Amino acid sequence: MTSHKRKTGRRRAVVGGLSALGITGAAIVTTTLLAPAGAATLPAWPQAKGSTPVATTIEVSGTYDGKLKRFAGTGELGSDGQSESQQPLFVLKDGATLKNVVIGTPAADGVHCLGSCTLQNVWWENVGEDAATFKGTSKTAVYAVHGGGAKGASDKVFQFNGAGKLVVNKFQVADFGKLVRSCGNCRKQYQRTILINDVDITAPGKSIVGVNANYGDTASLRSIRIHGDTKKKIKPCTRFTGNDTGKEPKETGTGPDGTACRYAAGDLSYD
Repeated sequence: MTSHKRKTGRRRAVVGGLSALGITGAAIVTTTLLAPAGAATLPAWPQAKGSTPVATTIEVSGTYDGKLKRFAGTGELGSDGQSESQQPLFVLKDGATLKNVVIGTPAADGVHCLGSCTLQNVWWENVGEDAATFKGTSKTAVYAVHGGGAKGASDKVFQFNGAGKLVVNKFQVADFGKLVRSCGNCRKQYQRTILINDVDITAPGKSIVGVNANYGDTASLRSIRIHGDTKKKIKPCTRFTGNDTGKEPKETGTGPDGTACRYAAGDLSYD
């Protein structure tokens, strides 16, 4: 991605704005600045540098640098269907970082985070069940997705089952169902915070984020660029009444309400 020089004051203002959104630590890359709303040029997808078949889930503690190799499932992980019982290609333990990875086809159940984690420059060429599932149980857990992208998600890209805060920053998604969904019917429910910032959305798609208003979920959207959706069919934020019984949650509304769905018209741009 081409870098552009900015005045020091602008850079400090951007980083301060990210901090206000809760994007801290590994989720801030201070040499990369916010793109202006409505920017037409998307960052190019990376060219994979070799391939690695994955027959058994890779467990990650600390940092795993995939060096932009393509990882795809084989054997028992050789599925890209919608089964909820699939195993992931990667499991990240609390505090782990996965970076510079291209996840190919089949993708199985993508990535599972068992606690706070960082996904940096991770690309899903064709999402299977979910690209990543966040499963930590601490209300202080922070899941940071910085850079990267995903295509071909028939349902969800990021499934937020656990507690804490999910920050999606400088990501791109195309041909998807939902970018982020707070679990609507998990047996254990939590209050969840979702921040989506500086993201490119390319149609077709159904919804950017879905939250459970009855559990106190919040979703904040900033600098969202939506491409190819001239009729504005993609719902930016959808509210549900979640449950812990496994029933399909009921949709209760869409659009900004200042409580569960926090954004204004100026936070979205269309081209």
